[in-house]
Amino acid sequence: MANMSLKKNEMPAQDPKVRSGNFKEVTLGYSKETAIDEANRCLHCKNKPCVSGCPVGINIPDFIAKVAEEDFDGAYDIISKSSSLPAVCGRVCPQETQCEGKCVRGIKGEPVGIGRLERFVADWHNEHSSTAPVKPEANGHKVAVIGAGPSGLTCAGDLAKMGYDVTIYEALHLAGGVLVYGIPEFRLPKSIVQKEVDGLKAIGVKVNTNTVVGKTISVDELFEMGYESVFIGSGAGLPRFMGIPGENLKGVYSANEFLTRTNLMKAYMPDSDTPIERAKNVAVVGGGNVAMDAARCAKRLGAENVYIVYRRSEAEMPARNEEIEHAKEEGIIFKTLNNPVEILGDEHKFVKGMKCIEMELGEPDESGRRSPVEKPGSEFNLDVECVIMSIGTSPNPLIRNTTQGLETNRRGCFICDENGLTSREGIYAGGDAVTGAATVILAMGAGKTAAKAIDEYIKSKN
Repeated sequence: MANMSLKKNEMPAQDPKVRSGNFKEVTLGYSKETAIDEANRCLHCKNKPCVSGCPVGINIPDFIAKVAEEDFDGAYDIISKSSSLPAVCGRVCPQETQCEGKCVRGIKGEPVGIGRLERFVADWHNEHSSTAPVKPEANGHKVAVIGAGPSGLTCAGDLAKMGYDVTIYEALHLAGGVLVYGIPEFRLPKSIVQKEVDGLKAIGVKVNTNTVVGKTISVDELFEMGYESVFIGSGAGLPRFMGIPGENLKGVYSANEFLTRTNLMKAYMPDSDTPIERAKNVAVVGGGNVAMDAARCAKRLGAENVYIVYRRSEAEMPARNEEIEHAKEEGIIFKTLNNPVEILGDEHKFVKGMKCIEMELGEPDESGRRSPVEKPGSEFNLDVECVIMSIGTSPNPLIRNTTQGLETNRRGCFICDENGLTSREGIYAGGDAVTGAATVILAMGAGKTAAKAIDEYIKSKN
């Protein structure tokens, strides 16, 4: 029966006062009944505008129709034809600016909860399905993938489904990339990521961890080992800093380091031996999703006051609205239109505060956002013992510096054509290594595009 409610079904969640003290998943997921009710809000438009907003092209109306019919296995089959990581995407994709942003129901009300339904289907499958994945017939060709993040996993999965012998080379000790070191447990449980990785292994993808391409092995050596093509999905893990005085003080972190220690190394667990600052007052500089993640982690690690310091207004924040709202509910203090100018230290080189200056918005910059301008004489000190810089990242130059003929732009990102082909024949790239820090689903879309191009390239050579 059609559900013409103007509002999507609410997502149940832990109470903010409870969840701010634990690392358990914040949102609890739809029940079967709620998922069916939400699926009945879909109008099943003939031109399927929501699909055009999905970077991996999931047939959204068809999978939602299966949910409405209570055929959850059928819904999962439709999603998995396009996405290798549905349980991940249902949790961390910015659906509001992608598929849901195109939903017709959003014109006069709220769009269908497409992301919530995708999460429900994937979770239901992981909990109830006992059918083992079928390993495709081998086609006799080998491809190497560098990086086990969203783009690498997607490229590897799509190639494996075509019959390729695929090996992923991952620098860290666990596969998942930003999904395991960057996104906190309370947003994306690591057991979910592991299940997705295990699903790829089941169809033949091999994962070699603790392998730093460019140091342990070179790209050229991969070709010498018999790989006919290489996909680079090494991400953008090199943090940026502001270049202000005091950034070398004890207690100053990049968001990458802080989150890696917290998420990958489990610094939040009582028996963890990973060093991490457990300050009472913490400042996080930046306004993106990573800044929200760092701030919310700091709160869970025991901080009494956690500040988001951002030089523009809240309206210009690039973080998802949901993440901003969750942070506010958990007591994170937003100090917008403020910018750090110096990190203050004591005689022992520990952080003892941060000097900031108030800002006001001027004319739009090249990105279309209004440029912040300092207000003279408005300096003030923020009382903090820990500062986390979350102002962006760029690709690590290791692969570029050890591989001849790979062109990059001024930010160190690989230059590719629309199919992910780099300046070297047979070498493709995608995700944050090409775009700079972006979203999980955009990285997946790039991996998917490159897999198709690699298949066509190898077929043309044989």
